[in-house]
Amino acid sequence: MFENLQNKVVELVPALKDLSPQESLAVLAEEFKGKIILSTSFSWEDQVISHMILSQDLPVRIFTLDTGRLFGETYYVWSRTNEFYNTKITAFYPNQELIERFVTDKGPNSFYESVENRKSCCYIRKVEPLQRALAGNHLWITGLRAEHSPERGDLPQLEWDETNKILKFHPLLHWSTDEVRAFINENGIPYNTLHDKGFVSIGCAPCTRAIMPGDDFRAGRWWWEDKTSKECGLHAHS
Repeated sequence: MFENLQNKVVELVPALKDLSPQESLAVLAEEFKGKIILSTSFSWEDQVISHMILSQDLPVRIFTLDTGRLFGETYYVWSRTNEFYNTKITAFYPNQELIERFVTDKGPNSFYESVENRKSCCYIRKVEPLQRALAGNHLWITGLRAEHSPERGDLPQLEWDETNKILKFHPLLHWSTDEVRAFINENGIPYNTLHDKGFVSIGCAPCTRAIMPGDDFRAGRWWWEDKTSKECGLHAHS
């Protein structure tokens, strides 16, 4: 099965080449009906993609990872999105036994103490729930953009994720931040108001802060760590 999915990349890339994100999502939703899923953190990008899916009533399931340490503003935009589109976004939570053992053994804020602790926390709160969310699906839609980091500059819009054995599609890969914000404003899409306060990449509250103009996109994430360690394991290029 996995080999057949990998071969789909070669087949679909030419078919998607000249399509808009909305058109591409419609094609892929039909191609992978019942096996296509969007992960949202309620970022600008994810809200744009959710709008494209929900406004077209595409058969794409939308889920989020509730780590238990999210900002209040994130929960607000989650509720507002459900209300605005009359939808129900699926939540995946950390494994109860794993998170209880980790917090008991290490402490609630042990992620500040070492990269190892932080990555363990990310694994329990994000990576393991993601694996459960992706299980049984064939295509995973993400909000990754080339502007996010130098590593994403050469990222293909449709790719094979060997780690999770799933196809990944990045509909906004080549959009600029200005294009994303303009689309949100033009369509009145609910968004996380932390973006208006200098927060660009928004994750767990203890691990995210606002950045200054000109700072790297990821500068507000795990700012106490060396730059080379700034990833959580959700994406190979994050």
